[in-house]
Amino acid sequence: MNGDPGGSVRAVESAPGAVIADSARAVSQVAAVDRAGAVTPLADTERAGAVTPLADTERAGAAAPLADTERAEAAAPLADTERAGAAALADGTDRAAVAHGVSDRVASSVVDAVILERAAGVLRLVLDRTRGRAPADDPALVETLLDGTAPEAARLHAARRLGLDPTVPARALAPLDERPRVVPAGTQADAVGRLGVGPCVPVLELPRSWAEARTALRFTAEGTPQDPGPRVVHAEELGGIALLADLVVPGAEPPSDVRALDAAAASTPWLAATLHAVAATASLRAAASEINVHHSTLQDRLAHAEHLLGWPVRTPQGRLRLQLALTMRRLARAQPPPSGWERLSGRGPVRGSGA
Repeated sequence: MNGDPGGSVRAVESAPGAVIADSARAVSQVAAVDRAGAVTPLADTERAGAVTPLADTERAGAAAPLADTERAEAAAPLADTERAGAAALADGTDRAAVAHGVSDRVASSVVDAVILERAAGVLRLVLDRTRGRAPADDPALVETLLDGTAPEAARLHAARRLGLDPTVPARALAPLDERPRVVPAGTQADAVGRLGVGPCVPVLELPRSWAEARTALRFTAEGTPQDPGPRVVHAEELGGIALLADLVVPGAEPPSDVRALDAAAASTPWLAATLHAVAATASLRAAASEINVHHSTLQDRLAHAEHLLGWPVRTPQGRLRLQLALTMRRLARAQPPPSGWERLSGRGPVRGSGA
């Protein structure tokens, strides 16, 4: 049989079914290898790397509310993003895609923050304009607040616009060279020049504080050797002396003691400052220290002043007369109110007409 090729051919031809069956088995084995080596891993990879994460992402995106997603994106640190990228790489995801996703996510967070910041700025601008904030010294509002003839509602509205709490007392200020001001109780009344300070009162009683502040202004002086005296006067400290403002009117004929003071001061440059020191201090020794002269020098000056004035200034009664004369001199020399006080200066129970 081995030497007969024809026999082999005949054997193959006689068993075609067996050969075909063997070939089919071989093909099946190849297909099985292909499925095991290529089809199955590919399918598993696709299911694991694409289908499963995509399905999970879709389910999570459908179930999570938008607010939760935004909070998660805003709160999640970059480390979480990096861990997510590393996990995706471990699952076989393309590195370039992961890096691109991380970059987009970070850029989106920065852009969102910038947009929110700019939107907040625009809102602040709009609110500031619509609220109509007024300057703390708006002349029209201050005038309304100090005008006793204005309705209470208008004065309360002006107080709020000026930033004043209607439940907190306030006081009026009467500067000589500036417009009227209103400050809350406890605020230091700063002044560059002469200033009359009204008493602390409820907001609706500020017209009265303003009237007394104007009266106090008349008791101020320049604080110079020619016009000695306090530059700032509080109405509460005047007491009964404030009644003198009704008696001495600027521009009218001053009392005789004031005329005597003016005549003596005109001929003796040191007299006004010396007499003010005597009237404003507790003793002659303190007065000498105030004007920086020796005690004996002060005694000589006072003897000369008594001769010019016509009354003693070193006795208790003479000293009181001197104090009243100096005070009335300030009232008689009071200047008219500055520009901008036209309406307010003619209203309210003001003593005298000098301010």
